[in-house]
Amino acid sequence: MEKRWNVKEQAPEDKVRKLSEAIRVNPVIANLLVQRGVETYDQAKDFFRPDLKTLHDPFQMKDMDKAVKRITDAALNREKILVFGDYDVDGTTSVALVYTFLKWLGLNCGFYIPDRYAEGYGISFKGIDHAAENGYTLIIALDCGIKAHDKVKYANEKKIDFIICDHHKPDKTLPDAVAILNPKRTDCEYPYKELAGCGIGFKLVQALAINYEIPFDMLEQYLDLVGLSVASDIVPITGENRTLTFHGLKRINREPRAGFKAIMNLVQLRKEVTVNDLVFVFGPRINSAGRIESGNSAVELLIADNPEQAKLSGDSINKTNFERRDVDAMITQEAVAMIQDDDSLKKKKTTVLYNPEWHKGVIGIVASRLIEKHYYRPTIVLTRSNGKVTGSARSVREFDLYEAIDACSHLLEQFGGHKYAAGLTMSEEKLPAFIDLFEKVVSESITAEQLRPMIEIDAPLSFSAITESMYNILKQLAPFGPGNMTPVFYSDNVIAMREPQVVGANHLRLSLAQADNPSISFNAIGFDMGEYAKQIHADKPFKISYSLRENEWNNIKSIELNLKDIKP
Repeated sequence: MEKRWNVKEQAPEDKVRKLSEAIRVNPVIANLLVQRGVETYDQAKDFFRPDLKTLHDPFQMKDMDKAVKRITDAALNREKILVFGDYDVDGTTSVALVYTFLKWLGLNCGFYIPDRYAEGYGISFKGIDHAAENGYTLIIALDCGIKAHDKVKYANEKKIDFIICDHHKPDKTLPDAVAILNPKRTDCEYPYKELAGCGIGFKLVQALAINYEIPFDMLEQYLDLVGLSVASDIVPITGENRTLTFHGLKRINREPRAGFKAIMNLVQLRKEVTVNDLVFVFGPRINSAGRIESGNSAVELLIADNPEQAKLSGDSINKTNFERRDVDAMITQEAVAMIQDDDSLKKKKTTVLYNPEWHKGVIGIVASRLIEKHYYRPTIVLTRSNGKVTGSARSVREFDLYEAIDACSHLLEQFGGHKYAAGLTMSEEKLPAFIDLFEKVVSESITAEQLRPMIEIDAPLSFSAITESMYNILKQLAPFGPGNMTPVFYSDNVIAMREPQVVGANHLRLSLAQADNPSISFNAIGFDMGEYAKQIHADKPFKISYSLRENEWNNIKSIELNLKDIKP
């Protein structure tokens, strides 16, 4: 797919110069900082060294006082508390965090993760029945529940109270719960709106700690879980999320919990753990439990308090992850074939595919792969579960998928999510009408530019400016993620110093220099870009977009270009 390059507006020269002089960094770094809203010495200090003391007072969150009172009442009355969470990374980390803290407080509690296949997403009637049958009188729902009106009403009839901790967009009306913690509530004045579900769970724990006069440093052991949830749930790494993730990574690298250590040993991760590792190494393994078997095993891994127990859980989850890879690769091939065999599907501005035999646990991954590798357009992949058509939706950059699905909501039995990802359920007879209406809604609102993948480029860069000291400072802009993405540069007049190589599955390896200064060269790798090899000729300069990465070979570290795209 041809990619469009969007080069950001460069920061004003006077601001770049002042910041460069104030914090003694080169103009390349200063420009990146000013682009991110960092213009003064004090702002740079806060950016490079996020301080946990700047976290907001959790009691600024609407209903936090009610939630704390209900939990402390439960403690006094020795009630049983059920910690309930979704089966993905955000849900299982949330459950592990809150459950572990409540147990440490000495409360009588258990945890529950719904079965993806028997119960579906979020709070379930089966989960409430489990609570009633086992004497639980309070359920703390994490990363779900904001739309569970009927489930909460059902629980109330069984004399079970609910505290809902969710970060998904609420309806105009809220469930009849004792407390609803969600910064996206229109009546919530909490200053930071983008916390992940686990982040809201952490704020609840923080409030309980204040109530019980527990020092904040006792809570730092939970920041690794928050960091993993922020990275895996693709929420902005800004504000509180940045601070929590920064210190979560420090915790993982300094003192990883037994479950994290088990994963690191399984994959032989010997380097410093980054957000990239959380997204592509830790996250998929934690997620695979809920996708293939049960999210309970993910929680058991995360709460394991000894290496032997963690190793057993880690081995099981790693095996599940291999199964997940095989299944999603097979379904992706089948999905691509469906589109290629249908000319009408190729011409559409949406992809909606249905196969009742597809594995429910991986269809979200398949939707993402179809967009990234094959057909760049809003995509929904559906299967059959419990007699209904159910599936996952993924969007393209800048297009609000949630609004498009909402416009079709009269055809749906249930849906939820956010701008770029959602889940939905409908009866099978409504599927043809939904496919037609979804295509109509998207076609009327999506632009041609939105249907072309875009590379966001921070700045032009000369190879002569790439030095070890520059790269070492660049790394300190981490943690990277939405709101603070890994810097991407472009360079022109680039030449290949030797014949390009295609290595591994389909990766492009090059040695590159700029034609006007061939004495400075860098190795470059383009993952899954092997097809570009035929377009590169020694006598024809080209442009590249790329980020910088560190490569280590035979204990020798070097700066390498991680290619994003190549243009003539």
